[in-house]
Amino acid sequence: MAPVVSQIDEIRVDKAEIEGLNDFVILASQDNSEETSEISPDIAVCAECLADMKTQPNRINYPFINCTHCGPRFTIIKDFPYDRKKTTMAPFDMCDHCREEYINIMDRRFHAQPVACNQCGPVYTLYSGDKVIRDFTEILTLACSVIKNGGILAVKGTGGFHLMCDARNESSVSRLRLSKKREGKPFAVMFRDIESIKDFTHVSEEEEKALLSWRRPIVILNTANQPSYSISSGLNTMGVFLPYMPWHYLFFEQSGLDAIVLTSGNLAGEPIIINNLKALELMPSVADGVLTYNREIYNRTDDSVVRIMGGRERIIRRSRGFVPAAVNVHLDVSGILATGAELSNSFCLGKGKRAYLSQYIGDLKNRETMDFFEETVNLFLKLFRSKPLLVAADLHPDYLSTRYARSMGIELMQIQHHHAHIASCMAENGLDEPVIGLAFDGTGYGDDGNTWGSEFLVCDYKGYVRRNHFAYMPMPGGDRAAEEPWRMGLSLLYQSFGDHLYDLDIPFIRSIDQKKARLITGAISKNINAPLSSGAGRLFDAIAGITGICTDSLFHAEAPMKLESAIRDDIGGFYDIDDTNGISFLPAIQQVCADLAQGVSPGIISARFHNTVVEATFREAEKIRRETGIKKIVLSGGTFQNKYLFESLETKLRKNNFVTFSHEKTPCNDGGLALGQLVIAAAKRGTRDK
Repeated sequence: MAPVVSQIDEIRVDKAEIEGLNDFVILASQDNSEETSEISPDIAVCAECLADMKTQPNRINYPFINCTHCGPRFTIIKDFPYDRKKTTMAPFDMCDHCREEYINIMDRRFHAQPVACNQCGPVYTLYSGDKVIRDFTEILTLACSVIKNGGILAVKGTGGFHLMCDARNESSVSRLRLSKKREGKPFAVMFRDIESIKDFTHVSEEEEKALLSWRRPIVILNTANQPSYSISSGLNTMGVFLPYMPWHYLFFEQSGLDAIVLTSGNLAGEPIIINNLKALELMPSVADGVLTYNREIYNRTDDSVVRIMGGRERIIRRSRGFVPAAVNVHLDVSGILATGAELSNSFCLGKGKRAYLSQYIGDLKNRETMDFFEETVNLFLKLFRSKPLLVAADLHPDYLSTRYARSMGIELMQIQHHHAHIASCMAENGLDEPVIGLAFDGTGYGDDGNTWGSEFLVCDYKGYVRRNHFAYMPMPGGDRAAEEPWRMGLSLLYQSFGDHLYDLDIPFIRSIDQKKARLITGAISKNINAPLSSGAGRLFDAIAGITGICTDSLFHAEAPMKLESAIRDDIGGFYDIDDTNGISFLPAIQQVCADLAQGVSPGIISARFHNTVVEATFREAEKIRRETGIKKIVLSGGTFQNKYLFESLETKLRKNNFVTFSHEKTPCNDGGLALGQLVIAAAKRGTRDK
């Protein structure tokens, strides 16, 4: 039987001369080629190792138990070839027992590079106040006591530190939120087992499969109830996952708890911490104890996030368990580095017909994250034996990823944001022909200097035509409009009603500071600090603001998330649009206000608005199909993380004989953008060379 993590990419038959060999040996690795082998992602601890942890004398309750079927991989490798001496396990000399397993071809730990046990492997240390505890039994007892008594622990995980607390303890969760300066963004919750998850959420067969997979991602589920309100702050979804380290299983067994908040151990906006000394310096201000171990994390990785949409697993954040597995493409992408976007950054490196998309880097907004980006680029160049001759970057001149690309001193190719979105989805689906591309997101630099984000493209890798888009909307205050959705609401009301908007008898108008609002509408009328955007995300912000669902965002995309969360699923019908000049939702805005004035609930309005976006998008797609004859349609961009919107639109398109393509292997958000940049650069390079 093939190992659970194995994957067959191709089957090739070669003829070879028969040699008379008498035994089987593994020769020492030779590092004399520019070729590379695949690096395994980190793998959740397997059932066999969990059983060994209760029976093998040298591994009783050993929290770093692993074998060839499980354990750390990407997070510990420093260089090729993948031998112990080139991993962070190098300082740990194997004991006789582990070495015997390591060299025995019949053993499950044969050539398992991280193999270790209580006698020779890494160990935990707990720092709590003035105490430094090294006995693991005592560590486990105290850690459980801290969490059960309402405390917070900083715990070193596979790819970085986490902060954990009792998910059922509202005061602990609130304290963690306050200490971490994470005002509203949902926390992920780790549950003891799948049965515990089902006590709080609705779990489909596909969702259960994702939860139990060897990757152990965070899976976004609809909730039946929340362990505590502060976990998701009013959303009807929760990110949940199951234990994947031996430590997690030991903790749940000892503590008797069924759910813990387990969130990234970092300060707001910075990468997850991987260094013990930095954790001991920074985490005591947040946590009541810091649990470290003495094996280095060489490659940091956040927990991956997926959501089941349209019956398939869709990656929201691609990191632990997925990286650095390659995405196979049909173009030769060798010698190309694509630096990705500004938000939710991942970069992509080409080697032959394989695209190596990096782990989730984060928002390139500070020096710490930029350092992480540069370190990881250098690591990938070393691991995959690559010397780029061409770098692909976003069209936006001020993105730090674009500035980095420019600083490399090699040929630079800048690529339009939404073209890259569509190309990324095409690449993972093996498409190489003109398609209708729907690229919906919050922001992307457009060819006309405006902010794009609701693009109807006809494109292939070599070029695109922008066929239509949602009508431009002024963004009063620029980027502040994305942080304060009420500004976008005011902007669309001003476009719809002019100064008569202040006569509207709706809660939104009664609640706003009219003096401030008149200053803003005055600035819009004079085109002062009100850049134009066609971003679908800004349209969703506007509706969230007008309905009062979310007037001020505490985290990125909170308004669209809450608007989706408010949907009444049993509502049909949609509002009017005007598609005579672009796709204008101003008639819908007027009808939304009429509904609000009549006391229609925000949940019903949200459903009708989503239905309106689906209907408007379908009509335009149908028009483009009539004019071009193209039936294949590609959906990409962060707005399609909205499950209701994605599933409703995909269903309508398929019922009307479109052939739809969407993301599964890579994120539809900016985390997958670099793949699109890579393949566009490869296609254009080929054209240029001819």
